[in-house]
Amino acid sequence: MKQVIALILALLLMVPAFAMAETDKVVKIGVFEPASGDSGAGGKQEMLGMQYANLETPTVEIGGETYKVELVYADNGSSTDKAPSAAQLLVSSGVSVILGSYGSGVSIAGSEYFKEANIPAIGVTCTNPQVTAGNSHYFRVCFLDPFQGTVLANYAYSELGATVAYSLGELGNDYDQGLCTYFGQAFEALGGTVIHEDFPTNTADFTSYLTNAANYGASVFFCPVSIAYSTQIVQQAASQGAAFPILGGDTLDSNVVSNAAKGTNVDVVVTTFYQEGANEAFDTGFKAWLGEDSEAMTNNGGNDIIAGVTAMGYDAYYVALEALKAAGSTDSKAVMEALPGVTYDGVSGHIEFDETGDAVRNAAYVKKVNTETGDWEFVTEQTVG
Repeated sequence: MKQVIALILALLLMVPAFAMAETDKVVKIGVFEPASGDSGAGGKQEMLGMQYANLETPTVEIGGETYKVELVYADNGSSTDKAPSAAQLLVSSGVSVILGSYGSGVSIAGSEYFKEANIPAIGVTCTNPQVTAGNSHYFRVCFLDPFQGTVLANYAYSELGATVAYSLGELGNDYDQGLCTYFGQAFEALGGTVIHEDFPTNTADFTSYLTNAANYGASVFFCPVSIAYSTQIVQQAASQGAAFPILGGDTLDSNVVSNAAKGTNVDVVVTTFYQEGANEAFDTGFKAWLGEDSEAMTNNGGNDIIAGVTAMGYDAYYVALEALKAAGSTDSKAVMEALPGVTYDGVSGHIEFDETGDAVRNAAYVKKVNTETGDWEFVTEQTVG
């Protein structure tokens, strides 16, 4: 009798194991982002959007079966030297699709490894055209630098009345150099004058560049640089009593930057992908999560201001789920083939891809720092035909 009971118990214990084997399927999504280096703060905020989306929707139906979605992280270190090893780590992890990166240079540096492995990548806020140019495996959900540079140039010239612009970028940084070029072309086409200079990596003292801008009679100081550099520029501009506003692209859309401007007389104006209030359900849910998770709050810069890159990371996660559903398979080649036809209405707007794999976008938010509160304030939604 004891043997019979033991056998029954053993069979009962085996049932959950068999059930688990039948239902506990996992699909891996690679997260190719900087968690360290100059862009680490921005990369963490971009990842927060993916993490919140994964918490909200942890499973996906693929080919009639339910899969648990596992995020696999690889820190590209904000460096084109470190990006290849991070890319190879994701490839060896067996991911079906990759999200990232914050930063065009690292996206380009990792691209070839994804291509060789036939794994599609969805760029989140890598805005340089070279990310997708000639690459059938790379897609993206953000607008591009030619558009963003034109929006900033139009705002500087038409709204701020600037006729002379000083432009500053990091040597060798694809994002900085590309956006400086597009801004300069658009600003000069409007009739303005641009003075451009570059600084070497690991620069900490920007006072000479700020002095040069003042001596040239610049009306605006355009610096589409990393968060680490931009906070130093803002603080040093305040120390020098700079009279011109600081203009930047999406990389400056961070509460780390707005905190640097708080309590100063320096105006900071940026173009970005999202403005709080555009989607109440997302805003409320994300802020509630930050309030419950101290690590997430720290990675967001210590408060619950929502960065545009966070909203984009959130949307990119759901675009990846749509691609997996459309593919009906976890096979990366099938996901790549499905991606061109994917459409999704996200918190940042409607997302669909053109023939290059770029999102069809024609609007950007312009916002500035309230230097008294440190909050971002909406200025306008800008379109360019």
